[in-house]
Amino acid sequence: MIQSLHLCSAILRRFIVLLALTFGLASCGAFGGPTVEKAPVEKPAKEMYAAAEAKLKSGDLKAAVKAFDEVERLHPTSQYAKRAILASATASYKNGDYDKAIVSAERYLSFYPSDKKAPEAQYLVALSHYDQITDVGRDQNRTKRALQALRTLIARYPTSQYRKDAQLKIELALDHLAGKEMEVGRFYLKRGQYIAAINRFRLVVVKYQRTAHTAEALHRLVEAYLALGVVKEAQTAAAILGHNFPGSPWYLDSYALLTGKDLRPKEDKGSWISRSWGKAVDAVDIF
Repeated sequence: MIQSLHLCSAILRRFIVLLALTFGLASCGAFGGPTVEKAPVEKPAKEMYAAAEAKLKSGDLKAAVKAFDEVERLHPTSQYAKRAILASATASYKNGDYDKAIVSAERYLSFYPSDKKAPEAQYLVALSHYDQITDVGRDQNRTKRALQALRTLIARYPTSQYRKDAQLKIELALDHLAGKEMEVGRFYLKRGQYIAAINRFRLVVVKYQRTAHTAEALHRLVEAYLALGVVKEAQTAAAILGHNFPGSPWYLDSYALLTGKDLRPKEDKGSWISRSWGKAVDAVDIF
């Protein structure tokens, strides 16, 4: 009986050892060493950039942005890192991620301000602001930022291929800002807040004189000044309006207002309207 117990015990010990060896081998390499997970092989910068470009061309913009950012992150000193920053900005812009486009483009400009691609980066900054311009009923900070970025483009890179489009967009941005002032001015005028209205229309006449809103601004000045009884300023506004926009319906309305009070358009050379006319400042920084 004792011998049988010893035999069973021996068999059990052998089974346990065998079991341990089996699990041990499963967790070891083929040569008995521990299995070590291999680190992923880092791809060359050229290959990564080409893959990112392929994503961009296929229209997978979000993936392209991520891929270009990875090129810069993993190969910051390579020639492809420089290209990847601008490419990331381009892909972000096309994807409608304007804030990311601005950040990437401005990083490029901070690193390579004199590079041949710098005008393109500045143009992307301007476009990213410009495409976010809202209607005149809303805040116009984006319009002002777009205007500043466009002016910077022309000032820093006057011979770039983007100059013509930038100049056109500057004019449109100025017209948008003038439209905002007109909307606020009309709001005050309708409520009889004439001084507040005049201040808004004055901004259009002085700062945005070359926009499409100037004729109406002059007419609204005639309305506001007549309502306040400031006759000379009303006559001056009408005279300037008639001289520069003789066929405008705004001049016809102003003329009717004056003649209805037995008055005529007459320029007062000492008026701020007369002094500021022809000296618009919308070609320089106005903020």
